[in-house]
Amino acid sequence: MPQLTAIERAAFLGERGILMRIAVVRPDGSPLVTPIWFIHEDDAIWFTPRARSEWFDCLRRDPRVALCIDEQPLPYRKVVVEGRAELVHDIGADDLWRDRYRRIAERYVPPAGADAYIRDTLDEPRGLYRVRFAQAQVKTWRMPLESEDPRGIWHSRYYHVPSSD
Repeated sequence: MPQLTAIERAAFLGERGILMRIAVVRPDGSPLVTPIWFIHEDDAIWFTPRARSEWFDCLRRDPRVALCIDEQPLPYRKVVVEGRAELVHDIGADDLWRDRYRRIAERYVPPAGADAYIRDTLDEPRGLYRVRFAQAQVKTWRMPLESEDPRGIWHSRYYHVPSSD
């Protein structure tokens, strides 16, 4: 199963418009998955829950997360991160990281739209979280290239090994 190189991973995570799904743990132990905007900077994934979002409450109680960033068209690149989210700036410190917030928004809408989005949501307090790759389990994969074994799409553990009878 081909993995993304560090350069391929950074390029993929820098592409505009790709959503991330974040999985958190509810108080009753059930999972909650939410598609959100993100940015990859400083070898970490950064994201911003609004103060009243359910998943922000979940993160405050239990910082364990699973992040899934993938694409539907070929070559089906995928990055899955499991780790702990770190609250870098709590509610009320938005002004300290508004430039990063703008960079996140600009990944999804044109700069003028990002400015309008930020302006229109200034009264919606947010926190700023990150998951550092160095402190998480990071898995990547993609479809095999023409020069690679096409069976490489699946990890070897998925292939049946015939008995040696």
